[in-house]
Amino acid sequence: MSDPNTQEDLPFVHYTLKHRLIAWISQHLFDSATYTVRHGLLKGMKRKGGLGWVPAMFSPGLMTAEQQFWRDLNLSGMTVYDVGAFHGLLTLFFASRAKAVVCFEPNTPNHKRLMENLMLNGVDNVKVRKVGVGSRRETCNMVASALMPGGASIDGKTVAELLRAGVETVVEEISIVTLDEEIPQAGLPTPDFIKIDIEGWEIEALRGARNTLELYKPAIFLEMHGETLREKRRKVSEIVAFLWEINYRRILHVETGATITPENTPVAMQGHLYCRTT
Repeated sequence: MSDPNTQEDLPFVHYTLKHRLIAWISQHLFDSATYTVRHGLLKGMKRKGGLGWVPAMFSPGLMTAEQQFWRDLNLSGMTVYDVGAFHGLLTLFFASRAKAVVCFEPNTPNHKRLMENLMLNGVDNVKVRKVGVGSRRETCNMVASALMPGGASIDGKTVAELLRAGVETVVEEISIVTLDEEIPQAGLPTPDFIKIDIEGWEIEALRGARNTLELYKPAIFLEMHGETLREKRRKVSEIVAFLWEINYRRILHVETGATITPENTPVAMQGHLYCRTT
């Protein structure tokens, strides 16, 4: 029988041969292709690169719990922050629903594709910041898989897993800011809604936005990350404890519909959290 403690510390496998093959096909055969999205949240919009059209060919009516959440969310009149914008697909969706969007994407290839997708769709209500978001202003090395830059991270354990997997990596020096400092210094509109998906660095972004969260009380959407089960449990517990401390006590696990408190955080170690004060 396997030791449960050992199982808790086994790293997840992100970079299988299948993942690498799909990523290679996407990058080398379709990276410069531009097409119109036919299904889902971005229906009718244009995007460059990727294989996003493939699943839509076979299951056009299926949506994940996350996609259903976005579909049903009312963002009318709001300013949305997209922290970890990647190629800007959710940014485009936010721009179509909200008054204004401010997005943050420090990775150079991702930032380039983000700008291309915004230009393809003639979006004019999005501000783009080519910086990372954390708990203090600093300069860090961001490490990404050369084939799968979506997992680019400065989180130590995430970076260690990239290196352990033996994939070809790209290292880029990036600037990190805090939302508490960046909003007044850059003259940004204050957020009504913040989406954060930054590969394990979510708690740092929250800590660097503490004053903003306490003052303006924006709703928050978080993706959970962690390279092992133990790490996922620790991260979600840490995030919920921080949110509880600043009176974000209406926390919903998007995938199960469960209300999350400091007592049942393991329920939410996979998936997404939607967090509000009221």
